[in-house]
Amino acid sequence: MKQILLLTLSAVVLASCGAFGGLQPKPQTPDVQIVMPLDPTVVLPPPVGANTAATLDTTTEAQRAAAVAAPVAGARELGKVTVALGSPAEPGFWLRTALVTAPGKGKVVTASGASVAVDLQSGSGGALLSLAAYRALGLALTDLPEVTVFME
Repeated sequence: MKQILLLTLSAVVLASCGAFGGLQPKPQTPDVQIVMPLDPTVVLPPPVGANTAATLDTTTEAQRAAAVAAPVAGARELGKVTVALGSPAEPGFWLRTALVTAPGKGKVVTASGASVAVDLQSGSGGALLSLAAYRALGLALTDLPEVTVFME
């Protein structure tokens, strides 16, 4: 009697799993294609699973060219600071440093003369430079270069 009751109960449980989708595989979501925004100044965050400098840096060639070509003339020098690579998950061209008291536009220049326009952000502790800025300056990701910081 126990065996019949157990078999009946098992059959009911299995049947209800099928009715409610408990044993059904979940449908796969299609791969999402990232579409670049029309605004050339917008930088998208890196895609999920990005794990190389090239995939984490979502700036476009046009954005990199504009950042490198921006002039320094008329900018006020804030000082020199040694920078380390900032969070690769934060897109765009930026510098976070204690030299900056209020956010603004600026530029960093390396000892070799390479320069890139950045968004200046106030910070504390060590200065951090974005992945996009590191790449635009031609720096190795492990470099700790001294840069001169200018603010517009």
